[in-house]
Amino acid sequence: MELIDVIKRPVITEASVAAMDEKKYTFEVDTRANKTLVKQAVESIFDVKVEKVNIMNVKPKFKRMGKYAGYTKKRRKAIVKLTSDSKEIQIFDAE
Repeated sequence: MELIDVIKRPVITEASVAAMDEKKYTFEVDTRANKTLVKQAVESIFDVKVEKVNIMNVKPKFKRMGKYAGYTKKRRKAIVKLTSDSKEIQIFDAE
């Protein structure tokens, strides 16, 4: 697995944006990725230093649209904490 394929997208929620003040960033990662791969991918892509990585599996939820029913996809989230001397990751463009 290539390092660029480990991180799928950033997770933008109210809680994850509030955690960015503490240098904690949330990403959706590949379901086969482990903490070491996520750390290497974030450090190489964003050119920062990672202190700690927490990974959690998100179970699929049951959803309905009228008479049709099904499940959402299972996901894997990683919360990455950067070191205090590391630069911040720019997720939003400052215009």
